[in-house]
Parts: sequence; C-alpha cells; structure tokens
Amino acid sequence: MTTITCCQFSPRLGEVEANVDESLERFGRAVDAGARIVVFPELTSSGYAFADSAEAGAAAQSVDGYAVSRWKQAADEHNAIIVAGFCEANEHGRPFNSAALLVPGRDPVIYRKVHLWDAERTVFTPGEAAPPVVETEHGRVSVVICYDLEFPEWIRSPALRGADLICAPVNWPRTPRPAGERPGEVVRVQAQASMNRVSIAACDRTGVERDTHWTSASVIVDANGWPVALADLDRSAEEAVTADIELSESRNKRLSDFSDVFADRRTDLYSAPGDDAHRAVESETSEDPLR
Repeated sequence: MTTITCCQFSPRLGEVEANVDESLERFGRAVDAGARIVVFPELTSSGYAFADSAEAGAAAQSVDGYAVSRWKQAADEHNAIIVAGFCEANEHGRPFNSAALLVPGRDPVIYRKVHLWDAERTVFTPGEAAPPVVETEHGRVSVVICYDLEFPEWIRSPALRGADLICAPVNWPRTPRPAGERPGEVVRVQAQASMNRVSIAACDRTGVERDTHWTSASVIVDANGWPVALADLDRSAEEAVTADIELSESRNKRLSDFSDVFADRRTDLYSAPGDDAHRAVESETSEDPLR
C-alpha cells in the first residue's frame, strides 16, 4: 500500500515564495503522517486568476527557479514524491501552466498543460507533449492538469503506457449541482479511473480568488473508480486528503474471466480524430443552417 496525500489549500495570487513555503510546510506534515506521494493544486506557486499573460508572466519561474528547486530539495530530504503546479516562464511567449513531478534523487520532470480551459488560452501557451510516465519505487506515476482530465484519450495515453497512478493538480471553479450530488469533476475522475483501471489523485484548491469560488473537492480514486478519500464538500476547507492505495491493482485490467478493458478494445473500428467520417459530420452540420 502507498500512502497518498492531496494537500488542499488556498495559494495567494502572485505571492510565489509565500505559496511555496506554505506548500513545503504542508508537505512536511503530510510526510510526517506517513505520505509517500504528495499532490498539490494547479498553479500552487502563483495562484490562478490572472488578468492577462503579463500578470502571469510576472509570477512565472524557470524550472531552476525558487518553486521547483525548493520542492526538489524537500523531496530529496524527505524521500517522498511531490507533484505540484507552477507558472513556468516561457522566453518565446506566454507562460506555461505546468506541473513538476519531483522524485527523490532524480531531475524534475515537467508536464505542461495541453488542454487550456476557457480564458486560460489568453494567458498561457499550451503544452505539446504527452503526459510523462515515471518509474518510481512506489509504481509508475504520471501527471496531468485539471481540464486534461476531461479528455478520455489523454488519460488513456499514460494508462496504456503503464501508469499506476495519475496525479492531477486541479483548480475546479464551483458550479451549481443538484442537492446531494458530487461535483461533476469528481464523477468524471471516477469514470476515467474505472474505464482505464488506473488510480487517480486530483488535488483541488480552496478559497475565493477574484470572485472565483473553488470547489475544494480533492479526491483520491482507486483503480475500480471508487473514491477512497474525498474532501469535505460541506466545509470547503484547507485540508489534507489521504488514502492508502494498492497501486499494483492498476496493472490488472481484467473485469471478469473474459473481459479486459485494454485487451477488448477494437482499435480497428475506432475513428481517429480528424478522419473522413468526422469531417463529413462537420460538413453536413455547416451546410444546414437549422442544425
């Protein structure tokens, strides 16, 4: 069993060193409580609600800047893995919305968010690389960021490459939902985990930032798609959400004696994005103004 903790808290916009220092304090407490993999929210170092790319750029750092360097130092000292979001400087244009995967004794592994949500595309440059899959003493760990979780192909990619755990720093804006229901983002994380039989740890943030209220719904889901730990949705509190997960279960893709979620795929029949059938549907829709 591997103890995984999502440290849900409220980063302050633009206050990079203060945010990183707070994350390190929370990391230390999580490790002292037994965590071996600790996940932080999207853009932990900088906060999220930037007015424009210039404001984001002022809070951006290179991979050898304060945020990643301090996280790497802490991961090495505590012999525990850190996954945390940061605003990454980009000398060629808008910064990247990135996440660092810090494995003790290794160089930082950086993932840049590919699917930019809403106005993020006016602030950040999208990434161009698939989620990494990194071998660790606990299993194979991958990382995606927030809106990436909405795309089945993107989660299946690291799952097909052997990921046992997908860590997801997220910032989920609060939206209305029926009484008694879990946030839709949590339901979709469960679905992705179940469809791929891979554990997912999504660390949300809390608080209010420039009129955006955050869902505060950090969740750790096992390979069966069930939440093993979920933040208290009624409190929206800064808290550590912790679960013990048998990550080796992610390597068993069987559902029954005869069914296997990967072996049963019919890739010979699946349409690829942008194929002729997809273009034909788009053409029909564009030609009929009533559609």
